Amino acid sequence: MTGSGSPPRHSYREATARRRLAGVLDAGSFREFLGPADRVASPHLGALGLPTSFDDGVVVGEGRCGGRPVLAASQEGGFMGGAVGEVHGAKLAGLLARAERDRPDGVLLLLDSGGVRLQEANAGLVAVSEVIRAILSARASGVRVLAFVGGGWGCFGGMGIAARCCDAIAMSEEGRLGISGPDVVETTRGVEELDASDRALVWRTYGGKHRYVLGEADLLVDDDVDAFRSAALELLGRGRPLSQEALEREHAHLRRRLADFGGCGDGAEVWRTAGAADPGRLALLEPADFARAVAGARRGDR
Repeated sequence: MTGSGSPPRHSYREATARRRLAGVLDAGSFREFLGPADRVASPHLGALGLPTSFDDGVVVGEGRCGGRPVLAASQEGGFMGGAVGEVHGAKLAGLLARAERDRPDGVLLLLDSGGVRLQEANAGLVAVSEVIRAILSARASGVRVLAFVGGGWGCFGGMGIAARCCDAIAMSEEGRLGISGPDVVETTRGVEELDASDRALVWRTYGGKHRYVLGEADLLVDDDVDAFRSAALELLGRGRPLSQEALEREHAHLRRRLADFGGCGDGAEVWRTAGAADPGRLALLEPADFARAVAGARRGDR
């Protein structure tokens, strides 16, 4: 919903993988690699009597963003929760390897994944490790790798690690980022540890605003395809090479985060430390207003 006179919003969370790519990249510029017509699908799912997808749940290709040449990938959460299997991971790793060869201005990873595809077990785990290695290799060669998280499945498991290996992350409040998701934690540790049905608790622990407070998300944006495009344009223009200086800045950030939040036992304590008097009744601030409030708190204005 938008106010009178405001441009219409197109929810990023509700969009398909291809719709997200079409909105983030320049109109008509995307060229897909290994699309559905090539029928490169998982060899494992059919053997288990499970449905397959001709693109194995991830769209990869090349295009432009603000006129800049980029490579891009978009995971389809509608197919097996965006989970990574052998072919899915190989497409991501291959795209990143191509980035080292072609030297685009950046690689855009539109992530929407619950983690590794359990039906492919070790093959999926190996695939994720290859994706992580390829991200770091592309960055070491001077190619920026940017992650965008705002889909319905969030970004968990191995892909949660992969996201944090990127140069920068843009998230919406509706996005979630972590290693073990709330359902996994509840199943293994019990509801006393984390009640996965408590949506406020889940988003206060994994959500975009929480990750922004911790400094894990570089940009916080609206749940809007155009907002994610604007984030891509901004991050592509920042220029943040992998260097000794960048590494030292990241270590300094981690030291500050440990000093600020190292004593916190849960998400609610993180929010209290960040300046929220009552984390259970947080104000509903738009992303831009929230970012200003966090910046003020970090300056000691709270």
